[in-house]
Amino acid sequence: MLRRFMLFAWAAAVLCAQNESRPAIRKTPAAPTSASSGKEMYQAYCAACHGANGKGDGPASAALKSRSLDLTGLARRNAGKFPELRIFGAIDGDLRVTAHGSKEMPTWGSVFRQMDGANVAGVKLRIRNLTKYIESLQVK
Repeated sequence: MLRRFMLFAWAAAVLCAQNESRPAIRKTPAAPTSASSGKEMYQAYCAACHGANGKGDGPASAALKSRSLDLTGLARRNAGKFPELRIFGAIDGDLRVTAHGSKEMPTWGSVFRQMDGANVAGVKLRIRNLTKYIESLQVK
């Protein structure tokens, strides 16, 4: 009986391992950063998935259901103009985009509101500076 149970447990483990083709995403609380540094916020909140240079090749991207967006081509894909309001809305959570809808990509506006409390101006500053930093990553 014990031998049969061990064989069943081993078979179940093998089947589960085969179905688990992606590594798991470990969620951790966001560390506070300076609202004035878009680069610091990007490195803390975005680089894990989008990569240090915004190319969509971050270390956590392999665990996602869909590929991380290459942020360096946003302007190119938008007729040469960086879509500032769309990116601001996507970060804040006002704009529903596919990546955010899957809940794989957090909407940082709610996280920033928890960090900054009732300081609406501080939240907007964070989102603006992060948006400006992403704009600086655009390929010329």
